[in-house]
Amino acid sequence: MEITTRREIWRYSDEQLSTAEDTIAEEFPLTIFLNDVEFATLVCSPQYLEELVIGFVASEGVIRKRDEIKSFNLDEEGGYCHIELHKEIPTDFFKFTKRVLGSCCGKSRQFYHQSDMETAKISMSKTKITPEQCIQLMKEMQDSSTVFKETGGIHNASLATPEATFIHRGDIGRHNALDKLYGYCLEKKISVSDKILVFSGRISSEVLTKASKIGVGIILSKSAPTDLAIKLAEDLNITTVGFIRNKSFNVYSHPMRIDTSALGVDESVSLTK
Repeated sequence: MEITTRREIWRYSDEQLSTAEDTIAEEFPLTIFLNDVEFATLVCSPQYLEELVIGFVASEGVIRKRDEIKSFNLDEEGGYCHIELHKEIPTDFFKFTKRVLGSCCGKSRQFYHQSDMETAKISMSKTKITPEQCIQLMKEMQDSSTVFKETGGIHNASLATPEATFIHRGDIGRHNALDKLYGYCLEKKISVSDKILVFSGRISSEVLTKASKIGVGIILSKSAPTDLAIKLAEDLNITTVGFIRNKSFNVYSHPMRIDTSALGVDESVSLTK
């Protein structure tokens, strides 16, 4: 499916009004059914939908592995995905979790949710990354963000080793982009505990929680974290790095994963906690 469309718009520039064509990001509702019961509707970019669904149901605590799914039927034309699991799901689970998850920020996702508490993971990652690698991975993520460059309406995220990016995904919903990465790793049976999450947007508490569910120990962003995200990162042992711009950045939590052995560091600055 196409994830962009062309539309005629009116553009004002240099005190002149004219018509032009612009590239617009597509917005697509996808309703998920678990064992024939409606579970959630995701508003997303219509690309890598199988990864999105698998990553989402895993982050919600429905599954832990791809092989827990008995059958997976995706109807892209109708906007439905029917999943049959090998196990039964209690009826109360659907009553508590069923909701519509929009592509916008703020209350489109519920942070204070039981599944978040049950599926968030304390990172045991031993991975370290140098300052130069932080900056390079951010550059790789931005260079791969071709749809954002066309539309300005896409969030982007990548998973990487310290040396290189190995998967990049974009979506109109920041959480969807992360779910696509998670779904890819579940499908390919890739361990993520030693990987690094590179993200284009603000690190909110919801994004931090999603990162913990994926299982990474380091998250890099070109934007800022929120206070609650930093508190969660401290509790969940996740290193958060923000404002990666112009060869500089800020470290907000667990700086011990930033390898500064080749740098001159002020002796009053501790990077061990």
